[in-house]
Amino acid sequence: MIPIRPVAVPPAPTLTVSGLAAPPPLALYIHWPWCVRKCPYCDFNSHEPHGGIDEAGYLAALIGDLEAALPQVWNRPVGSVFIGGGTPSLMSAATADALLAAIRMRLPLQPDAEITLEANPGTAEAGKFAAFRAAGVTRLSIGVQSFDDAKLAALGRIHDAGEARQAIELALRHFERVNLDLMYALPRQTLAEAQSDIAIAIASGVGHVSAYHLTLEPNTPFHHSPPPLPDDDLAADMQEMVETRLAAAGFVHYETSAFAQEGQRCRHNLNYWTFGDYLGIGAGAHGKLSNHERIWRETRRRHPRAYLEAAARGDFIATRKEVAIEELPGEFMMNALRLSQGFAVELFTERTGLPLAAIEKSALAARREGLLETADGQLRPSLRGRRFLNRLLAFFLKDSVT
Repeated sequence: MIPIRPVAVPPAPTLTVSGLAAPPPLALYIHWPWCVRKCPYCDFNSHEPHGGIDEAGYLAALIGDLEAALPQVWNRPVGSVFIGGGTPSLMSAATADALLAAIRMRLPLQPDAEITLEANPGTAEAGKFAAFRAAGVTRLSIGVQSFDDAKLAALGRIHDAGEARQAIELALRHFERVNLDLMYALPRQTLAEAQSDIAIAIASGVGHVSAYHLTLEPNTPFHHSPPPLPDDDLAADMQEMVETRLAAAGFVHYETSAFAQEGQRCRHNLNYWTFGDYLGIGAGAHGKLSNHERIWRETRRRHPRAYLEAAARGDFIATRKEVAIEELPGEFMMNALRLSQGFAVELFTERTGLPLAAIEKSALAARREGLLETADGQLRPSLRGRRFLNRLLAFFLKDSVT
């Protein structure tokens, strides 16, 4: 049995005289750190399970981690749970069932809570998908990336296009809400090939598509030895094509990389983008939590082995740091300006405890450059701001705010 050590949040100065009127909505993130094989473009905390996976030990550690964190979130309802990775669909259905049962016993899940599990086509099994649904998973997110076998091989994926199609078909039998992760600007990809991937995704019948531009992240094989990629102009054409084709099919482009049909937006990710709170448990998980006076971020021990060893001591936290007042505008805006429709201006004060004056100068400067728009009490990126999001965000980072 893992010993439980309550977590004490360190004291910190109040944000303002009034602080936060109320803590924001709360979500739960659970990290599963194993994959069958590490992809060469991936910089996530994922590891190949040499010697197998100790599911029982990891489940016990997750439950211990959750129990140790409970004093930080007492009686706060949880609107969504996201089991990410890694490849969470590697876990057995029995482990998923036990994990979700343990969560329900310890946290007040809302009756309609969204519960997402990430899956890869190479780990898709009809019986397992049905059992995940029976355990309480309500939404499946499938890492397809492409429907082109050559592109999948170039990305180091373990599945082929046929397995991707089969996984989607199986998922839609059991889940009303299914997301597909796709990537574009892949090695040697043509515009026609990117169009084919989007056409297949639309025809598949899913209600949500996340379309990402392949990037070369530091400390990955692709960064050390870059593959031949489309140039910037072709990549921009692909992005425009993705947006146009999905819009024509009834998908709303509601976030930088997210497209959804009516009723299919990801509630868990919307909570991130509106600067909600989330408790993160599991190896390398990140969390952001608030009370009436302060906001802090914390991380768990990153490597699965180190996490399990520390869990035996009840020692889950690797870092905890309060978000400084001068950093809050940038933190909030880096999330909220990912939303195509932006946010209601009063949300800034609700989620940070700061007056709107904290971002007024930066907002006016961004508006003068045509990167930001204001209308009907909303602050949102312009079309140009969405195209040059990093430039827009730079106005609100710590060094830019006075």
